[in-house]
Amino acid sequence: MPTKSELRQYLAFAEKLALGAGKILSGGFYRTKRVNYKGSINPVTEFDLKSEKYIISNLERRYPDHTILAEEGTGTERDSEYCWVVDPLDGTVNYAHGFPVYSVSIGLQYKGQSIAGVVYDPEQHELYSAARGQGAFLNRKRIRVSSEKNLKRSLLATGFAYNVSTARKNNLGMFARMIKQAQAIRRLGSAALDLCWLAAGRFDGFWEYYLHPWDTAAAILIVEQAGGKVTRIDGRKYSIFDKEILASNGHIHSAMKAVLTGVKR
Repeated sequence: MPTKSELRQYLAFAEKLALGAGKILSGGFYRTKRVNYKGSINPVTEFDLKSEKYIISNLERRYPDHTILAEEGTGTERDSEYCWVVDPLDGTVNYAHGFPVYSVSIGLQYKGQSIAGVVYDPEQHELYSAARGQGAFLNRKRIRVSSEKNLKRSLLATGFAYNVSTARKNNLGMFARMIKQAQAIRRLGSAALDLCWLAAGRFDGFWEYYLHPWDTAAAILIVEQAGGKVTRIDGRKYSIFDKEILASNGHIHSAMKAVLTGVKR
């Protein structure tokens, strides 16, 4: 495991890259965008690609021996214990439509464990960050998950994957069950921000299907370092390569799991 000093160096560099990529994205937000599609409803803009190019080129210069896993496929596979996991634009649908909820996510894993993570919201100028064992922060101020213990009074977040019309597990049934048990549910369109808002106490819980490693690699560490809990929906240990996630302030975790799995408590 890297030392605390090394972790701080990794985190500081990730913060610098996230801010730089955020500047690229915010600079293009109010401009006409070229939108292509990787799937029937899965868009990519030229700013996704510009942001990724900026992040990857700087990571390769600074850490040429590290593996890089990136959403748009420009990363590199190397024989390294370190892996940077990059989402240059989480919330592309929002971004393409001019809806100001999107983020940059940069996470670092060491031997498969998240050790540093940064999520930046360019529109709100909010920089979320965490290093393992060193707490979670929003714009350098420490954050904690909420203390809400009652699911009925909880504000939750979720999302629906691009395959919602065809997938067997499409989250619609879970949403229908949960909306009857929680105070309210929101859908932002950026899983990284959903998780960071949970870490900051704005949400009390979050769940979703079919996320990718770059959606959660940074944000799950931020949640955990803020005192939250992250598992699979059935309560088993979560990996960024899993296709389901349940995150909460810890207090309502078992209640959320019971509702989502249809098991009576």
